[in-house]
Amino acid sequence: MNLQLMNILLALAWAAVTGSFTLANLIFGFVLGALVMYFIREQVGSLGYFRRLWRIGTLMLVFLRELLFSAWRVAALVLTPKLDVQPGIFAYPLRVRSDMQITLLANMITLTPGTLSVDISEDHSTLWVHALDCSDPEATRQDIARMFERRIMEAFE
Repeated sequence: MNLQLMNILLALAWAAVTGSFTLANLIFGFVLGALVMYFIREQVGSLGYFRRLWRIGTLMLVFLRELLFSAWRVAALVLTPKLDVQPGIFAYPLRVRSDMQITLLANMITLTPGTLSVDISEDHSTLWVHALDCSDPEATRQDIARMFERRIMEAFE
């Protein structure tokens, strides 16, 4: 049986037993189901499942951290008396290949203040990104690769 499906079924079973189908209770049931599956991981062969859950959780935390830091940087930039920015569009060569990974990366870039995914090439090899401050596009490319793309590839390999 698929381990994600088993974990969802355990969460639904928890909600049915407790009689509360609230979002918080379903999330608690999911975490409780994952904990149960962790204790029997040798029997169900779920070690890779927990690595993936860990990597997805890490990706979410990194995204939230970048969201907060970039919002702070954009707010500080906008509140300065002299707005000294060099907006621009640059090409970002993609290493991710699946449509889901490309969509996730583009949405993470767009949701981060100060950057916006503009377009993707026909062959899905290049993502065009607009940056509020494009004075050093190579540093921005490296930040995207290090913070988002690498973790997306690790989580969804």
